[in-house]
Amino acid sequence: MSQVSPLRDVFDAIADPSRRRLIRLLSEKEMPLHELTPQFPMGRTAVSKHLTILKEAGLVHDRKVGRETRFRLNAAPLREVQDWVAFYSQYWTANMQRLSQLLEEEEE
Repeated sequence: MSQVSPLRDVFDAIADPSRRRLIRLLSEKEMPLHELTPQFPMGRTAVSKHLTILKEAGLVHDRKVGRETRFRLNAAPLREVQDWVAFYSQYWTANMQRLSQLLEEEEE
């Protein structure tokens, strides 16, 4: 199975709070657009555009069920975000340990 390169960067896709909310909603269950739209202070077209951006980043998959399209989360691309955050978590932990060591040395 070949990996398709996403059209949009995952960081760009999650930069918007509405898209992060969509990710959270879709993490709970697969949903059609008409169930997602009432969760936002915007129209159906705007929610649809946000879903398109998430699809371009590979974060959302859709499938047709009868006449409606249902959307579901594909969390795999979020691994890139997790790895990036983990790196900086280690960075800050190491810096705080060095600061703590310096403070202890000064107290002596």
